[in-house]
This record gives sequence, C-alpha cells and structure tokens, in this order.
Amino acid sequence: MIDYPRYGKYGFRRWVPSWKLVSGLCMGFLALLMGVAGISYALVAKPDINKTAQAQNNVYYWADGTPMVATGGAVNRQILKYEQIPEAMRNAVISAENKSFESDRGIDPMGIGRAVFNMATGGETQGGSTITQQYVKNSRLSQDQTFTRKFKELFITLKVAGEEPKEEVMAGYLNVSYYGRGASGLQAAARTYYNKDAGELDPSECAFLATLLKGASYYDPAGAPDIDKDNATEEKNTERAKDRWKWILDEQVKDGRMTAAERAKYTKFPMPQPKAQDTKLSGQTGYLVDLAKKYFLANNDKGITAKELELGGFEIHTTFQEKRVKQLEAAVKKVYDAKIRPKERPKTDTHVEFGGASVDAKTGAIIATYGGQDATTHFTNNADATGAQVGSTWKPFVLAAAMQYGVRDPAGGPEQSESQRTQISPKSIYNGDDGLRIRDYTGKIWLNKDGEEWRQTNDGNYNHGEIDLRKAMEQSANSPFVQLGMDVGTDKVKDVAVAAGLKDDTFMADASVPSFSIGTSSPSAIRMAGAYSTFATSGQQNDTYSVTEVKQEGEVVFQHKKKPKRAFSPMIADNVTDVLKNVVENGTGKPARLEGREAAGKTGTTDGNRSAWFVGYTRQISTAISMFRLDDDETNKTREFEKMFGTGGEEKIHGNSFPASIWHDYMTGAMKGKKAMPFPEPQDPGEVVWGGGAVSPSPTPSPTPSETPSEEPSPTPTPTPTTPSPTPTPTKTCGIFDPNCQEANGGANAGADGGGQNGGADGGADNGGADGGGDNTGTTDGTDNGGAQGANGNPGGTGSIWGNSG
Repeated sequence: MIDYPRYGKYGFRRWVPSWKLVSGLCMGFLALLMGVAGISYALVAKPDINKTAQAQNNVYYWADGTPMVATGGAVNRQILKYEQIPEAMRNAVISAENKSFESDRGIDPMGIGRAVFNMATGGETQGGSTITQQYVKNSRLSQDQTFTRKFKELFITLKVAGEEPKEEVMAGYLNVSYYGRGASGLQAAARTYYNKDAGELDPSECAFLATLLKGASYYDPAGAPDIDKDNATEEKNTERAKDRWKWILDEQVKDGRMTAAERAKYTKFPMPQPKAQDTKLSGQTGYLVDLAKKYFLANNDKGITAKELELGGFEIHTTFQEKRVKQLEAAVKKVYDAKIRPKERPKTDTHVEFGGASVDAKTGAIIATYGGQDATTHFTNNADATGAQVGSTWKPFVLAAAMQYGVRDPAGGPEQSESQRTQISPKSIYNGDDGLRIRDYTGKIWLNKDGEEWRQTNDGNYNHGEIDLRKAMEQSANSPFVQLGMDVGTDKVKDVAVAAGLKDDTFMADASVPSFSIGTSSPSAIRMAGAYSTFATSGQQNDTYSVTEVKQEGEVVFQHKKKPKRAFSPMIADNVTDVLKNVVENGTGKPARLEGREAAGKTGTTDGNRSAWFVGYTRQISTAISMFRLDDDETNKTREFEKMFGTGGEEKIHGNSFPASIWHDYMTGAMKGKKAMPFPEPQDPGEVVWGGGAVSPSPTPSPTPSETPSEEPSPTPTPTPTTPSPTPTPTKTCGIFDPNCQEANGGANAGADGGGQNGGADGGADNGGADGGGDNTGTTDGTDNGGAQGANGNPGGTGSIWGNSG
C-alpha cells in the first residue's frame, strides 16, 4: 500500500517519497482537515448574544424632543434597527474596516493579508478581522485571547455569515461596539460626542465615529491619560483622529461610496463636544427622571414593570421644559444664596429645604420642578409629597365648597341639612376675631378630645372683627374659614379639594376636625400646582402628568391621553380666582405681583412656623413653592419638621416671604413672551350670609342685597308673623356663632342648651324658649324668644344665619 522506503531503489532515492506518495498524503491530510472542519462546523453551536451586548439604558427626552439623559441600564446603549443607521455610517465602516463585507462569507483572507502588508510598510490599515468576526467576538464570545476562543470564533463567524443577513450583522456590529466615554453602540456615541441622534449625523461625523472603532482611547480628541499618559494625550489623539478621519473619507471615494464632490464638502474636522463629567443624575435631573419613571410605571396599560424598565431600551418623552427647570432652580438658588446661612446661623438655617412645581394650566403637563439642591446628595424629592402642611393655601377649597354646596340650615336638623343649604357669596360676613369659639352648623360648641372648647386663633392673634370672606382671604384670617368649613361640612371641603386634583391618600389630613379647613393636609407641590390650575381653567380639571410618550425599539408602548373633567362650574372657579387675585393685588400675596399681567394666589403658613407656601397662577401656568426645615436623613424615623423662627434672618417665615419671592422670580421669567391674559369676570355666585357670630346690621330683612357687604342684611324668605315677646328686645341682633354677643344679650341663645328654662344669660329673657310651647317662632333674625321649636322648650338652635326662626 505504501512503498516506502521505496522498493528497488538504492541510495538516497530509496528515501525520497514518490510523487504518488506525496500527492496521496496531501490529499489525505486535506480530506482529514475538511472532515474535522465539517464536524466542527456541525458541532459548534451559534451561541446566544451575550446579555451585556444586549444591555441598554433608557433615554429621557425634554419636552422639545432633545435628549435629557440616558440612564437606568447597566450599559450606556440604545439599540438601533438597521433602517435607523445612517447610510453614511455604514459606508464609513465598510471602507475603514471591511471592504468586502457585502460579498464575503465572514472571513476575508485577502483582507488579512492586506492588513499584514500595510502594517509591515507603515501604512494606514483596515482591520484584519471582518465586520462579521468583530460582531461575533463582541456579542457572542468572551474576550479572552486563547486558541480555543479563536477556534470557536472562526466557525461561529462562518455560521453567522451563512445564517444571518448582512443587514442584521451590520446593525449588530454598530450597536455592540464600544466608542469610548462610556458609550456602547452608535446611538449612545452620537449623543455622547455630538449631542444628537444617530439619524442626524452627517458623513463627516460618521467618519469620525468610525475612527473610534479602531480604539477610542487613542482616537478620542479628549485624550485618555488614565489609559496611557504618554501616548493618549489630547494633542496626540487629536492628530491621530484627524489623520484617520481624512483617510476614511478618501477611502469612501476610492470605493465608490462617496462622490468627490461630496467629499470636498468636508474639509474641517468635526471636533466633538468636550468630555463631560459623569454627572448624569446630578442637580435636578435625578428628580425629573424619578418622576417620569414613577408616572410611566403607574400609568402604562401594557403592564410594563420596574424590572422590565431596568433592562433598558425605552425612549421616555417627558413634559419637562429645560429652560423652565433652570429658571426655577435659579430662583430658588438666588434666595438660598442670599438669605440661608447655615454656618452663620446653625440653629435656624440648617436643614432648610425648598420644593417647587410648575404646571401648564390648560393641560396638566408638569413643565418644571425643584426637588432639592442635588439629587445625588439630597434624595427626597421636595416637589413630591414631603409631609409639609400647606396651611392657608387650603382656604380656596373651603370657599369653593361653600359656593358649590352651600352652608347648612341649622333649623332643618341633621336629617334635613343636606337638602336645606344656601350657596353663598364671597361677600358673606363672618366673625374674624382671634380665639373664636368654633361651633358645628347647629350651633353646638365644638369640643376637642379632652372636652375643651375649640377656639381658633389667627396669625399674630389679630382680631379682624366682622369681615367678609373676600377680605378674610386677603388678610388670611383663620377663624372665618374654620367656621365656614364647619357650616359647609369639612367632608364637602375634602370633596372639592379632591375634585380640584388632590389625592385622598395618606397626605390628606383628618377631615372630621375644624382645623382641616386651614391646611393640615400635606399634598405635594405638584398636586397643589395642579389643583390651583383648576381655578385657572374656570373649573376644568386636568390630571398632572410628566410623560407624553414612551417607545421601545421604535414601537409606541405608552401615550398620554388627556381626560379633562368638570370639577366645578366656571362661576365658582372664577369667583375663587377673583378673590385670589385680590390677595396678590392687595393682600398677603403682594410680593408675588407680576408686572403687566394678572396673577392669583395664596400664601400659607402653618402652626409652629414649620412650613410656608405660596401657590399661584396666571391663565397659562400654575406654580407652587414650599419651604420647610427637615433633616434629610431618611433613616432617621423620629425626624420632625423644625420651626423656622429666625430662619434666613427673618423673625418668622410666612408664605409671602421667601416662597412668594421665588414664585415671583420664576414666573416673571416663565411668563416672558407670553400674552398677558386677564382672568374672566366672575358672576354673582350666591347669597350673602352672616355666620360665625357676625351680626346683621338690621333686624329687618332686605329683599335685595345691597352693594356693600358690611351693610347688607341676610336675604331671607318672608318671615312668619310672630307674637311679641314679653322679654325685652335686644339692642342689636346676633348671629348664631358670636359668643360675645350671645353672652351680652342672652336671648339669642335661649333654648339652645337649656331646654328653654332660664336660657338667657346675663339679663336675657328668663324663659327664652317661650315657655316651651313652641308658639313663638322668633323674629326674622332669630334672636327674640330664642327660636323655640318644641314642646317643653326643646332646643331649637340659636337663630339661623339666614335670619329665619331658629
């Protein structure tokens, strides 16, 4: 079979193989190699793409469509489809890396030889590996430089080239490649180097990004001294990058992938933007990302979870306007830098926090927020709920509830109170004195849990006397609104607040106590801005939102749908606006006045001076600003809001101080260039009533209210004729909630608590309940005879605020 040593040959010829033997051995060896290759090809499986090669992050966009930040995933990558990759980028890569890409089978022996030759002669090189090989190496194999890995790479490359279309290989290669500066994939590179989407790159920029594929550390003009301080300097890297950029453009002309005329356009090197520090989520950005993320997860109808979102690949288009965010941050910083000095005043100026939110009144879109000084150091988002009570900024909801539902008629009793209500006007008169006894709508003094009388104080213990609700809002008097809330029903106040856009959640205070009406709830600045925007739109409520659209690999997976609701009538909303406009023009909100345009708003300060607010709006924008002191250590479970007496050098922090100043500065910039739109003229909302102990100036009812609230008697139906009382008529009429008047004149409260027996104190009628017979119904103002209603002098109330019999 094998004639060796050769038979019949002698000398050295006996040991020289014949041509037949050599040919046979060569054929056998080749056959063996082919067999091994075939078996290897068959046995080597095409592995799945590595998870790290598929890892992406999420891209958040400003309202105008420009990128805000790419974050949320393990790798800074956003995968593009082949159609989204510019043709100029594909051409640049082919000319620079693998000229035969479109025709080869994944392996290019000529390319390898050419690369070796160019390296030996010092010329500019193409890569030795094909695009398909690099794609396989980067996406499917480990990066270990071993013989086993090289062996696998060869056969997997052949398999990928034979089974996957060229378009898929090209897209995969450009998506998985590393471009430096933490950017993996073309889209991330385009944003990192040129702050634009890949589809917006021109051929010159594409040529530069193709340059980085040779090794970003040595071709990024920013340099990489941490990699090689001697050779990867800015100067050397820039020179290398320019040379290769020029060479790639010239190669495209040689390859017929670019015309000479097109090439002639690109003579200036497209210097990328400077290398930015890795502060993606610092400042306000982290707060904005957090809000958008939470909103999307809570509102998408495809069931996308937080875990899925963490895998990346989402494009999240937000409502945030970059310019407005910067304006709001600047307004807060101006106050903080000028007034807050924790080193000088550690006892009063430490832990000072501001929060803010600004909403497009017509749509509910959140256009700006202020969450704190830096999202990377202060982790609580102050634009979201913090627990800071809103104080008197709650009073507009009380007024709206009074106009929406009306005050209850105490004569009707609990079972009839809902059907016997009277809608009231902001001209209605209430007792604004400090220390006022608060009563339920039947006239019964409200007692706290310890059985003590509930007396409402005003800021500074100021006695406002009898005051109309418009003036009470202007001066931020507490006692009128607490009593008004009791007359309406604090449950109705809560209903109006929720209808305006607030949430009935853990931040909504106990609505069963009188103080509910002066802002013991603690909704977020976002919610307050949204709720006030309902007044700005004449009662049309729009839920606040922060995301307009979300895409995943080009497919829309979420889109915001506006769902406006009618919260209350334009009459009610416009009257509240008119009252709040007066607050800004003449009241506590004067520091917030905007030059040349109307604004409406309300200040808010809480007990103990632990928080202060200003919430206000124009027709177009509604903005809420909060201020408080709170240790930002969230692990401290016992932390409490601290008092702000002396903070910022002020004796006491009010809503009209720092919060109103911030609101004014921000809104001045935000409204610049917008049309000055006046608020609608309010319609007459309802009747003028006297409550909380306010006294009608005349015992005679007037059929038509007068123009001046202080002189206007309570409008009433025609009174029932009564028998004159044997007791002396009081010298003045009394409302149902005036403790001083009641004590002085006695008969006003007769029969209310004493069953008609000796009900009048201090010289009032002895038998104020008209002997319990119930025959005498009282005069029209409900003072004479105590409004007795039942046999044996059963309590009949104290005299209606409408002036009817008690």
